[in-house]
Amino acid sequence: MRALVTGVAGQDGSLLAELLLQEGHEVVGTIRRDAPTPPGVETVYADLLDPDSLRHAVAGAAADRVFHLAAPTFVPESWAQPVETFTAIAAATAVILDAATAARPEARIFLASSGEVFGDACESPQRESSPMRPRTPYGVAKLAALQLGRVWRERGAHVSSGILYNHESERRPERFVTRKVTRGAAAIALGLQDELVLGDLDAVRDWSAARDLMRAALLMVAQDEPRDYVLASGRGRTVHELVATAFAAAGLDPEGRVRVDPAFVRPPETTPQVGDASLARERLGWEPATSFEELIAQMVRTDLDDLRRGSA
Repeated sequence: MRALVTGVAGQDGSLLAELLLQEGHEVVGTIRRDAPTPPGVETVYADLLDPDSLRHAVAGAAADRVFHLAAPTFVPESWAQPVETFTAIAAATAVILDAATAARPEARIFLASSGEVFGDACESPQRESSPMRPRTPYGVAKLAALQLGRVWRERGAHVSSGILYNHESERRPERFVTRKVTRGAAAIALGLQDELVLGDLDAVRDWSAARDLMRAALLMVAQDEPRDYVLASGRGRTVHELVATAFAAAGLDPEGRVRVDPAFVRPPETTPQVGDASLARERLGWEPATSFEELIAQMVRTDLDDLRRGSA
């Protein structure tokens, strides 16, 4: 098969492309600028804010499988750029759906949605049927894209959306709290910095391994019946637990090495962001293969290796 992966240079895109290549598929990936991509991936330029470039990339790929992963990923930035965020997420999804079904009506399409669509759902954990009341421009845009996928599916297209909760790997950019913590723990272990500065240590997130969620994306497009699935670990963990796990992996005690800066503390959330992936387990036979502790330990090992090379 031939697969198109938007945002192939990102964390999710690169991991998914590797899985597709391992299964023997041809992979075309969209990029905005020169960036490292998995060997064997054919790349094509496309920008989420440029509909013509998206249409050209999708039409040229003529893919049997389309995985739309490209999107802004840092939720707080959506408040600074709400119009651009909505255009890059919702409007770009409409272009992808229109172009993909026009190029190959039988194509199977995966859309990457987000647990942010639930917002103040008033229930936790959240499942596919939970109320969707997003609290950020990012969440609103993701909900619009999710609804677009459902509209196309009602018209006969094979469109499935993965409602992804926080998912991490050693490829996660450092502006995200998980990578900030693992990088900080590694730097302190190597004597390169003295402390780690964070926001609210009591904030709760549902963290999974990105590779596990990308495996679920492959399972979703393989189903005869398309539908939407929550993809999550099902367990909420605090940032404090994340810190303890990362420092333990680095062989350190975080006591006295972590400082809270009120400037980084966000308003408290009324509903903990935790996902219920029971439907994915039941219908897809999906199970996470990587524990939270294994995930964080791998990220710390990668950061230790990178920092050792950098200091050398």
